[in-house]
Amino acid sequence: MTRGAYLIPAAARAQRRIAELWRGVLLSCLLAMAALFLAEHYGGPAMLYALLIGIAFNHLSQEPNSAAGIEFTSTTLLRTGVALLGCRLAFADIAQLGWLHIAGIAGLMALTIGAGVVLSRVMGRSLGFGLISGGAVAICGASAALAIASVIPKGSFRKEELLFTVVGVTAFSTLAMVTYPLIFGTLGLSEADVGYLIGGTIHDVAQVVGAGYMISDTVGDIASFTKLLRVALLPVVLLAISLWFRAEAGAKIRLPWFVAVFAILMLLRNLAPLPAGLILGLTDISRFLLVAAIAALGMKTSLKKMFDTGAGIMAAIAVLTVVLLTGALGFLWLAVR
Repeated sequence: MTRGAYLIPAAARAQRRIAELWRGVLLSCLLAMAALFLAEHYGGPAMLYALLIGIAFNHLSQEPNSAAGIEFTSTTLLRTGVALLGCRLAFADIAQLGWLHIAGIAGLMALTIGAGVVLSRVMGRSLGFGLISGGAVAICGASAALAIASVIPKGSFRKEELLFTVVGVTAFSTLAMVTYPLIFGTLGLSEADVGYLIGGTIHDVAQVVGAGYMISDTVGDIASFTKLLRVALLPVVLLAISLWFRAEAGAKIRLPWFVAVFAILMLLRNLAPLPAGLILGLTDISRFLLVAAIAALGMKTSLKKMFDTGAGIMAAIAVLTVVLLTGALGFLWLAVR
């Protein structure tokens, strides 16, 4: 059989796949654009807007014309967005923290994720929920929740748990942005210590930046560097979780493709510097894909089912937030002695 004979069936399959997916993908992207417009013009987190708008269109996830594309957006495009996060990390920024503080951040992340696992067992919930909630609080909020969910096997958690975790970390991150600067200001700490605490305890990147620069440029810079370190450890956490689940299932252990791409882009960003315009473009694409993915997940979720599980999840996020804050204060107290 000639090469052309092989290409014709492949092209036909690709055409059928595109015809199957494009409506759902386009719908998810339109909802993401609406969410980003609201966030830009009225403030507030784009992911939360995307989730709420998506839930309003829940019925479309049952429509044959759009269901496949919505599913594709909530899985494959989600993983693509996670992979592109690697462009955001610069080793030079992270190195400014010093090894003691880097070790402290790693320890706090392990403490919080471990607490999430223990708490999920106490609450009678799945290991998947414990990893998602603990990782969301420990690393970078909604983005970490989505990234961790993408490496956990289907059936290991409920999608309502993931979505309410996104809501919870967004809500508590916003609350922390307002209250933590006031709390830390009463402790008589240096600007460096306050920046470290803000960067090490607030969940989402945007809220870290807002809280830090609300105090001073120095605090904002240190808070941003600290937060970048937490984000830099995301691929390590993803790899560990992925390998653990594969080992448990007896499957051949492989590095998930999007984690590999994340690591490659992170190395390229730092070892063979990419053009600034390309980095900015890939970062924007990553953000858009993550917002589109959360809109698709919203469309797959019933509002009634979501709120049936909501109270316990919000309580869990609150407990984990306190665990992270207490651990950070304890570490800093030991470090400065």
